[in-house]
Amino acid sequence: MSRSHGFTEANVPNQSGKCFIVTGANTGIGFEASRVLAARGARVLLACRDKAKAETAMAAIRQQAPKANLAFLPLDQADLASVKAAAELAALEPRIDVLINNAGVMTPPMTRTKQGFELQLGVNHLGTFALTSLLLPKLAETQGSRVVVTSSIAHRNAKIDWDDLNAERSYSRVSRYAASKLANALFFFELDRRLRAAGSPIAAVGCHPGAAATELGRYLGPLQLLLPLARLLLNTAAMGAWPTLQAATAPVTSGDYYGPMGFREIRGVSGKASRSARAQDAAAAKRLWDVSVAMTGIDPGLPPA
Repeated sequence: MSRSHGFTEANVPNQSGKCFIVTGANTGIGFEASRVLAARGARVLLACRDKAKAETAMAAIRQQAPKANLAFLPLDQADLASVKAAAELAALEPRIDVLINNAGVMTPPMTRTKQGFELQLGVNHLGTFALTSLLLPKLAETQGSRVVVTSSIAHRNAKIDWDDLNAERSYSRVSRYAASKLANALFFFELDRRLRAAGSPIAAVGCHPGAAATELGRYLGPLQLLLPLARLLLNTAAMGAWPTLQAATAPVTSGDYYGPMGFREIRGVSGKASRSARAQDAAAAKRLWDVSVAMTGIDPGLPPA
């Protein structure tokens, strides 16, 4: 796929008969991905914390696609009990073709999840790890199923502080956000390795939206004043969803990673994206996997590759 002929929502094929779960689907990239998938005939479960916001999102999608097959899936990734309940409910579906792990938080003040984890690690990685792990048996029922994990260009210069994973000694919200996105990259890297070793029919695919103007910037404080200018330079939320849609619907190989193909992968049409060497560190990926099992108490049951 050339840079001038990358992937956009226009390339999403018919999805009739398929079922997608999209986390964080009521706004931003999750909403845009859900909108396109529903318009292509998919059943879409909008996995969100707030029922009213999910219903507003579904109403907006139905304005464009009146016959959209949509449902609300209650999910709060800051609470592992909610993650388990969501997985149990989702498993009642006749089939699940794709789990799109899109939900995330970005640079909030120091906050903890229901289980006491630092919020960005807890929501962005541990919640994703837990939901994916619990849904693997259901996904394995459908040939060609996928897990999509959303990382970020912020992962490139990130480091994971293994000695202070839970931010009990120090907290830099920007560094912790970047570390959580590195964790996302390491997770889908390790998930792919283990799924392949197990002979699983599930593909693990990564993506990132570039720099998109979404509600993730709600904690930027005075910098929010620059967002109108930034929107001229960044992807819109709809454009930011193109890598997600490519990872979820295009012909892929498990382990692929997609993002914008424009300047420094900040904006533009979607195609193959680059990862840092740290995001492909096999020892770190295994370490993160083992730590995630210990922290969540949820074991996907996939032996090391």
